Amino acid sequence: MKKVLIAFILSILLITSQSKATADKLAQDSEELRLQDMLMNMLTPYIREDLNKFYYPKILKDFSPQVSPWLIEVIETKRVNGFRGLELEITFEIEPDDGGHHIPVGKDKMTYQISYGPEVNLVNHTHLKTYTYPTNSQTPFDYNKLPRLFQNVLKRPF
Repeated sequence: MKKVLIAFILSILLITSQSKATADKLAQDSEELRLQDMLMNMLTPYIREDLNKFYYPKILKDFSPQVSPWLIEVIETKRVNGFRGLELEITFEIEPDDGGHHIPVGKDKMTYQISYGPEVNLVNHTHLKTYTYPTNSQTPFDYNKLPRLFQNVLKRPF
């Protein structure tokens, strides 16, 4: 019985220390993460402009889609001509949102070619999904669904 209890305690300690080490590793900064963040900061204006051309006013009529650099998922990076030049391609998936409530409005896959200069050109834009954006007319607030106590509180002046 004691052996089972000791084995159980040791396994819990081992699992806890491994999960803590994994969490610490994810929270640590790295050279690769900083370079990726810098690249996303630099590409975000180009991404916003291209998404705006696609979404507004065909899909979105009331606002332009917004992009947060930290929500861009890099899918692939590669050199275009090997080491003969400094032309690179980056492909990523992104879910642009409304900018205010951060409600996603769609999903896109975009590929950019980046070269010395800097020159940034959109090579491919694939629209993967369009999400329905809730409007005020689609989701009206119904006070009758509130419990009676809350209905009375809301009717009283403050």
